[in-house]
Amino acid sequence: MTSDKTFQQKVLNKVSRRLIPLLFVLYVIAYLDRVNVGFAALQMNQDLGFSSTVYGFGSGIFFLGYFLFEIPSNLILERIGARVWIARIVITWGVIAVGMMFVKSPLSFYLLRFFLGIAEAGFFPGIILYLTYWFPTIQRAKTIASFMAATAIAGVVGAPLSGLLLTLHGIAGLTGWQWLFLVEGLPAIVMGFVVLSYLCERPEQAQWLEVEERFWLQERLRLEDEHKTSHNNYTLLQALVNPKVWLLSLIYFTLVIGLYGISFWLPQIIKSFSGLSDLWVGFTSAIPYLVGALGMVFISSHSDQTRERRAHVAICAFIGAFGLVLSAYFHQPVTALASLSLAALGIWGALGPFWALPTAFLSGTAAAGSLALINSVGNLGGFVAPYVIGLVKDATNSFTGGLLLMAATLLVGGILTLLVPHDSSLERLDTLRS
Repeated sequence: MTSDKTFQQKVLNKVSRRLIPLLFVLYVIAYLDRVNVGFAALQMNQDLGFSSTVYGFGSGIFFLGYFLFEIPSNLILERIGARVWIARIVITWGVIAVGMMFVKSPLSFYLLRFFLGIAEAGFFPGIILYLTYWFPTIQRAKTIASFMAATAIAGVVGAPLSGLLLTLHGIAGLTGWQWLFLVEGLPAIVMGFVVLSYLCERPEQAQWLEVEERFWLQERLRLEDEHKTSHNNYTLLQALVNPKVWLLSLIYFTLVIGLYGISFWLPQIIKSFSGLSDLWVGFTSAIPYLVGALGMVFISSHSDQTRERRAHVAICAFIGAFGLVLSAYFHQPVTALASLSLAALGIWGALGPFWALPTAFLSGTAAAGSLALINSVGNLGGFVAPYVIGLVKDATNSFTGGLLLMAATLLVGGILTLLVPHDSSLERLDTLRS
């Protein structure tokens, strides 16, 4: 098997060009359909008489459905294959995302958000698992970040788009927020059928790779799996009760509180200190997301180059906490926006190095179940953050308390990351015979 680094990088670049653009677009759509309720709320809350508590609970209940079906969904994907199951997930969530335009009451709001979470359950950990079928550990943080940057780009693209869609209020008898759910939900249905025709399960089926390229990639990944098995031969049950897996779940919980605390409330926070129109709130909201996207790519690349994960995650969590503290007390538009952008830099920057941690020591069914567990437990933070911030906002008529709670949570997450056991054997994965 060739040891030519140029050849190896050529293969990985070819795989990236083939897979990452599609997965990136899917996650942009998924994340936008998940958090566009934050922009819809600029009109929907007033139209339907929703309080901040009702909105926060409805936004967060998505993650309860997500939590309940995450592990079963990922185990099904590992059994029947990514192509069919991811297509099913994408089409189903698209139908329900469009259905959000028919919300009339708190109950219908809660039900549709809950079922949207059930529909999307398994998508993210399924993609993370799928990427382990194609990319060696040494390149995984950068690869995962390239995919996860979609969460930030969804804000860069989706924030102005959502602002524009809100201006369609009254056209064809629909409100602006109904247009938002309709237009932003339809692409998922279309992309589900694209997945069925385009996605390839494993390297051995990739006819778009040369025979030598397929052979090298299969052997490299096989050697890594053997390495993981020899050091950590976990069954599914052993992985699910592994203290390290649960520690990672708790850390991800803290990161997600920051991630969705910002995502669901950013438009209303910006509206509160700027007084801008809904359209300009959309354009302004793109700035923190853009900073987060750039930080994610740079920090993850640095993490891969230095073969270091824990410090990158911890430092990013501390930066995110600092940015949130500043945003709690800075209310002038420029300084408040800069503080939120700093928070976004830290929160999004932590994600790529974080997901490189569990994928480095888990494989097979153990990886499928454990990645889903980490993501599902972590995403309970997506329920806690918007709901608690809504409660605090109603009680104090201010976002300050909610921002400080998110900052404290990220601080804890950074400290916990430094407690993750160091496994020196994982750093030697890049020295496997090529």
